[in-house]
Amino acid sequence: MPDCTACGSGAGERKSPMEHAHASRDDTAIDDGKTPATHATGIYRARACTLHQMGRSHPESPARLFAIDDQLIASGLDQALVHHDAPLADADDLLRVHPRDYLDHLEAKAPVAGYVSLDADTLMGPQTMDAVRYAAGAAVAATDAVFAGELKNAFCAIRPPGHHAGIASAMGFCFVNNVAVAARRALDVHGLERVAIVDFDVHHGNGTEEIFAGDARVLMVGLFQHPFYPYSGSPPAAANMINVPLPAGADGEAVRAAVQRQWLPALEAFKPQMIFISAGFDAHREDDLGQMRLVEADYVWLTREIQAVAARHAKGRIVSCLEGGYNLSALGRSVVAHVRTLAEV
Repeated sequence: MPDCTACGSGAGERKSPMEHAHASRDDTAIDDGKTPATHATGIYRARACTLHQMGRSHPESPARLFAIDDQLIASGLDQALVHHDAPLADADDLLRVHPRDYLDHLEAKAPVAGYVSLDADTLMGPQTMDAVRYAAGAAVAATDAVFAGELKNAFCAIRPPGHHAGIASAMGFCFVNNVAVAARRALDVHGLERVAIVDFDVHHGNGTEEIFAGDARVLMVGLFQHPFYPYSGSPPAAANMINVPLPAGADGEAVRAAVQRQWLPALEAFKPQMIFISAGFDAHREDDLGQMRLVEADYVWLTREIQAVAARHAKGRIVSCLEGGYNLSALGRSVVAHVRTLAEV
């Protein structure tokens, strides 16, 4: 992410609107633990993800998740989803992606109070590591449920984001690579042979690329503004990376043309058995952390194209994890557009 200055103490806790909604919603008809809810879309979240702070002025803040919750409720979409509380990620799941000494380093850096800077943009507070573990746990639990046919697909409303986290590096607001943890779960635990990762964040998913470059089991397709932070991705690191660098000002027409020309043929040839989405919404025209020009209709189109590939090759299996998106109104609206499309309602 572009450099930002984070200062001040963390904002006070706010109870998520979803905690109020749970009390009146009856999910048992579609998620009774016996009959697989194969036509249902799940949403995974954790209260811990709202407690991680990097300073009151930092754009990657708990307000992002509250904005998503507010829009889901206002749109009525929350009633159409199966809601799950995320579990903590097991150490084994994290260790499939990140070495133990890196995870130990993060634990050792976590402050009891205040903030510790890992780079100019990435800070740890007292609740950061809990949020990291629950965010990764959401991605793992969603993967398990979708693979088992309990859900047709799932969205993880989580933070901190993950796609800049490399094998042993935190940067760009990211500590652990949530999508990579989920993809490795699908490959190494569930035995899939081919998975695809789709990244439409405005920033290149350099951490995900580092983790999977040269891994023939994984195809990563991404689009991002370039040249722009983190100044990577062009050229791609390996043949299994289909990167689409786009200039500032690129709009939905440019994105759609590039996806049809580069992403879709590669995905068709690869025939993924499951698809993971790094769902960043900071390419929206209202987001100040990028200069692209996407709107909600573009996220609907992208989601439908991904769904069509998943329907042909992956039994519809998609797990989408929140990455960027910092204009709160645009973020909430874009997530609703994306998740409504996943849910086909």
